[in-house]
Amino acid sequence: MARFLLDITPLREIPAFRRLWMGSTLSMLGSQFTVIAISLEVFELTRSTFAVGLVGVFALVPLIVAGLYGGSIGDTTDRRLAGLWTTVGLFAMTVALAAHAWLDVRSVGVLYSIVALHSFAQGLNQPVRGAIVPRVVPMRQLPAANALFQLTMGSCLMIGPLLGAFTVAALGFQWAYTLDAMSFGVSLWAMYKLPSLPPEPGEHGAARRAGFRSVVEGFAFLATRPNLRMTFLLDLAAMVFAMPRALFPVLGASVLGGDQFTVGLLTAALAAGSVIAGIFSGTFIRINHHGRACTAAVAGWAVCIMAFGAVVLLASHGWGADTVWPLALSCLVLLAAGVMDSVSMLFRTTILQAATPDNLRGRLQGIFIVVVAGGPRLGDAAMGTGGQWLGPGWAALGGATICLLLVLLLVRLFPAFMRYDARDPQP
Repeated sequence: MARFLLDITPLREIPAFRRLWMGSTLSMLGSQFTVIAISLEVFELTRSTFAVGLVGVFALVPLIVAGLYGGSIGDTTDRRLAGLWTTVGLFAMTVALAAHAWLDVRSVGVLYSIVALHSFAQGLNQPVRGAIVPRVVPMRQLPAANALFQLTMGSCLMIGPLLGAFTVAALGFQWAYTLDAMSFGVSLWAMYKLPSLPPEPGEHGAARRAGFRSVVEGFAFLATRPNLRMTFLLDLAAMVFAMPRALFPVLGASVLGGDQFTVGLLTAALAAGSVIAGIFSGTFIRINHHGRACTAAVAGWAVCIMAFGAVVLLASHGWGADTVWPLALSCLVLLAAGVMDSVSMLFRTTILQAATPDNLRGRLQGIFIVVVAGGPRLGDAAMGTGGQWLGPGWAALGGATICLLLVLLLVRLFPAFMRYDARDPQP
């Protein structure tokens, strides 16, 4: 049975990874307190859902810009120092959020400004952190290490907003932001305790000064490496055309006959799938054919979202009226979709870390951050537009069908990806 469960070998054998994982877990949980608190505070100040939506805009643009530049920093400087100072920057912005709340600065403009600066610091930090992991974890243990991070992410996304909302309701915005700031303590300690991680010389993109030219070198490398490029294309196909979360509010209010709690259930179902995938990650982390596994997981995601769209279509035509069946089946297929998404993310991350030369990992991680951040937001726009024109059921079914067709097309265009083997990682 142990072969099917989460492999904790990296935690047990690698102290540096154990500290990084603990720090990431606590800071990720704390960040969910801030995410929910900012949304609630902006709504309290403005009573406008549009104003709440602008939070995402102010966060996305700095994240994209800093994500590319942060990857460049990670490839041209000591990653320990880069990780430490960018974590300090994140900590400072969280302290600024707490200070504005304790000082009762009731200004949405101030909130937007701090959100933008916080997102900029996050964009600098994430590529560096992602590039550190392959330097402290042996290649054979990367799938297990990434599964541990996936479990953390899913768990925090599932329980973090609930705990954050409870904290805001019981103690106020001040304590939600303060608890997030306190959560950075372990993360700072983990970065401080790392050994020096200077840039390694290499054939491609040898260490230079961080900047635009360095970023361009990362894109040029990606353009000539079909296996790495395939991981990005598969993710974009899934997130742009088959991410259904923009449909959850209208489904909760009408088709699935519920309220905000229904929206929460649908959202939590996706996150719960990630948790289940993490717990049972022993089932697939020993797979060597990562290309096939990644492709199958993205195709599985598309099929699950197609099933979700079919359930919504049936419910919109009266099936299961006044029963829990439409909502229960919707949550079930979204749970399965969350499993597929987590498995896909695990293999895409592992391929990116293993097949990229170390002196380019930061820049490729930066591009990865941009795709991961931008893809779902493009998907929200696409699915929201489709839901308005076609109805939520047809939007989900049609978008997922396009996703599946794109997966089949990509496999035909890049057949070598299906032969990708973790024992001989080729970019």
